[in-house]
Amino acid sequence: MKAICIQEPGKVVIQDMEKPVRGEGEALLKLLYGGICGSDLGSYRGGNAYVSYPRVPGHEFSAEIVEVDDNGLGLKPGMIVTCNPYFNCGGCYSCQRGLVNACTDNQTMGVQREGAFAEYITMPIERIYDGKGLDPKTLTLIEPFCISYHGVSRANVQPGEKVLVVGAGTIGVLAAVAAKAKGAEVTICDVAPDKLDYAHRTFGLDHKLLNESPEAFAKGVEEFTGGNGYDVAIEAVGMPQTFQSCIDAACFGGRVVLIGVSKRNIDDFFFTIIQKKELNIYGSRNALKKDFMELIDLVKAGGVDLDKIVTNTYKWTDAPQAFEEFAANAGRMLKVVLDFT
Repeated sequence: MKAICIQEPGKVVIQDMEKPVRGEGEALLKLLYGGICGSDLGSYRGGNAYVSYPRVPGHEFSAEIVEVDDNGLGLKPGMIVTCNPYFNCGGCYSCQRGLVNACTDNQTMGVQREGAFAEYITMPIERIYDGKGLDPKTLTLIEPFCISYHGVSRANVQPGEKVLVVGAGTIGVLAAVAAKAKGAEVTICDVAPDKLDYAHRTFGLDHKLLNESPEAFAKGVEEFTGGNGYDVAIEAVGMPQTFQSCIDAACFGGRVVLIGVSKRNIDDFFFTIIQKKELNIYGSRNALKKDFMELIDLVKAGGVDLDKIVTNTYKWTDAPQAFEEFAANAGRMLKVVLDFT
């Protein structure tokens, strides 16, 4: 079979690989669609904190079951499914407490282990989730929605609260959508006006804040919160300055959620502000099975139109072009999907 491989930063190729053979407790899947996420783009650019090379990328995907043994999960050949791509060890302290998304030896597909962007993959059956009739392209978007939804859940967003989401990429936009679905008043913030306008207009968000300067950012926070600051500030970029922005924008007694990932440190951080404001700061990593289950049902019921997040679709064999163009136009392209059908 063939697969997509990031051989080194800036170099994507289509290469030959052995077709996988499923083991006991596994299913053989045929890829249908795959989404290029921010971490895949980070791997391509060389900025992903966890990746090693060469690497088959991809952990957002839908697939058709080709082979599976009789099982108690109702999985059968021909079913259209998505999967939980965060492999956990099962034995660490986090896993023992059920926090499998925060496994100390986490291996996410496409990052610490080979990803899904191949014609065929195998998966343990307990990681495979029935798409319940969702269109395969839509089903591919469930995993990034889970990342965002998990972060919003960490903050326990309540109706009527003012929520700031810094970052109008896929994860940020879907975090804004999740917060809006919980009844919050949501501001989306970014440095890229095109993505910001698209997110604000397309998903009916309450406010948009173009972060073109520290002064413009501070003015927007003042205007949209009446000078109080945000109840919840969600960082979905992975840069020191955007984390600092969330700290600055949060109200006294507010909550800050960090979803973004970076290799960089934050220098000269005035950490006493955490004590002064009595901030609650949450990390948010990966997602849980319940996030997948809840969101498949939510999208199936028509609660969110996920397809609006897709701005560009390529045939999977054009992956080198897709990565190159996404990296060059990240300010205008939101979700990029690869078609394996």
